Amino acid sequence: MFGIIGAMQVEIEGLKKSMTDMSEEEISGVTFTKGKLSGQDVVVAVCGVGKVFAAICTEAMILHFHVDHVINIGVAGSVTDKLKVLDVAVAESVVQHDMNTTAIGDPLGLISGINKINLKADANLNKAICDTMNELNVHHEVGTLASGDLFVDSPEQREKIHERFDALAADMEGASIGQVCYVNKVPFSIIRSISDAEGSAMDFSEFCEKAAEISIKVVIGALQRA
Repeated sequence: MFGIIGAMQVEIEGLKKSMTDMSEEEISGVTFTKGKLSGQDVVVAVCGVGKVFAAICTEAMILHFHVDHVINIGVAGSVTDKLKVLDVAVAESVVQHDMNTTAIGDPLGLISGINKINLKADANLNKAICDTMNELNVHHEVGTLASGDLFVDSPEQREKIHERFDALAADMEGASIGQVCYVNKVPFSIIRSISDAEGSAMDFSEFCEKAAEISIKVVIGALQRA
């Protein structure tokens, strides 16, 4: 079974339109919809904003629904000139840019307890995702995605995150989802539509509609290849 976590309601609602045999269940304030999509068993949910909500949603998916893979779709801000609005970042690995125990001698971003900075996404699932985007002619880059409980909205913040972690983009949930998957030994993939980038912008309502359309097509195509 695949667990699909969305950052935006419009993405999950769009996926649900293509699902069959649906049933709903609420756990810890999150509504989970179980069903079939592209011939695969799936459960989908909107997690909410930030690392804690993302962790709650992911843990419930793994423990209650016993998902074998987690796919997280959503939005991120570009921190590199390689990605513009409506391009897509795919996580080769995820880091928490706001994890900081350097005062006791740790490297920046080290996650205490598992002693890792970068958590690797699933290469097989990423290949299916990238093959789908190549077929759809969606410009994308694969690399490090950085997450933290901070809305990154200044050139200084973007530059700092890129320089410290060689990151492509910054979001608020992906690395939390990656950490929960890592400790539960569940493979994951993170897909991020770029919502803002240096020198480019778009009306947010227009962006939401277009980004959701891209995310839905990519997930459906990747599940068909999985």
